[in-house]
Amino acid sequence: MALTVRDLTVHYGSFAAVRDAKLDIADGEVLALLGPSGSGKSTLLRAITGLEPVSSGSVSWDGADLAAVPVHKREFGLVFQDGQLFPHRDVAANIAFGLRMHGVPRERHAARVEELLKLVGLEGYERRRVTELSGGQAQRVALARALAPEPRLLLLDEPLSGLDAGLREQLAIDLADLLRRSKITALLVTHDQEEAFTLADRVAVLDAGEIRQEGAVRSVWNRPVDDTVARFLGVTTFLDGTAVEGVVRTELGTVELEVDDGPVRLGLRPHGLKVSAEGVPGEVTAAVHRREHLRLVVRCGESTVDAIAPAGADFRAGDPVRLEPDPDGIAVVG
Repeated sequence: MALTVRDLTVHYGSFAAVRDAKLDIADGEVLALLGPSGSGKSTLLRAITGLEPVSSGSVSWDGADLAAVPVHKREFGLVFQDGQLFPHRDVAANIAFGLRMHGVPRERHAARVEELLKLVGLEGYERRRVTELSGGQAQRVALARALAPEPRLLLLDEPLSGLDAGLREQLAIDLADLLRRSKITALLVTHDQEEAFTLADRVAVLDAGEIRQEGAVRSVWNRPVDDTVARFLGVTTFLDGTAVEGVVRTELGTVELEVDDGPVRLGLRPHGLKVSAEGVPGEVTAAVHRREHLRLVVRCGESTVDAIAPAGADFRAGDPVRLEPDPDGIAVVG
């Protein structure tokens, strides 16, 4: 195990920003700290780097306690939201700064810069001024600078949140490919679920300074530990049912899920209910067009639920509709 965090607590005065955090990151693994704003994600990351004083607990690397190791000697690479590039230096000089700070001989700089630019998809950009770069290009340069001295751990604090949606999605895909190809050990802080699930092997969900759930991406997504985590992971409707031989019966219909027999609590994301020719009747109260579907708010009896219809459908408030559960949009809670 590369990084080990045990019972880590960080206080700001009497306020506990992080409480008793426990984490493990193996060599070559990417772990995402996922949670809403103010949940303690960035504070935990800063405590791991040594930028934030620790009230109690420990951070160690391969069993060696890092408490007495200063930030610049922990051999960690950092990438922040704004990249923090030097505007008066060109791309090559920004990347070489990371090499210079770690004592890499000057004669090796040019070859390493060229290698890194190829790695992040910016070949030939050595002499480009950073003020001439797009947001995505600037973040690639920041990433290259952090990777320059070959850190044993890469820490990414909301690295894509300052980019527009389309660019953020593409850069997340490219970054995921880079991390896996290079077998880089990384810790990512994000509030964006899609970003976490694109980049990470495992996720730790934080809320109010505590790690509420940690595990493999698909496991956390499909089986949130409680209602709070489920809501953060996109669940909008909770539904109780009874499972018998893999079939769960609820007031909104039946659905096949891999669960034990007995009572079960389901969490429905907006696409957990879909329009069908048969199913539970309801009345549309609102309809909003998305890129890939039509999102509906539907009144079913005394309840109001979210549902989706095909992008080409034409539903308006007051229209009758029938809904059936879709297992792809349903989590098992608890």
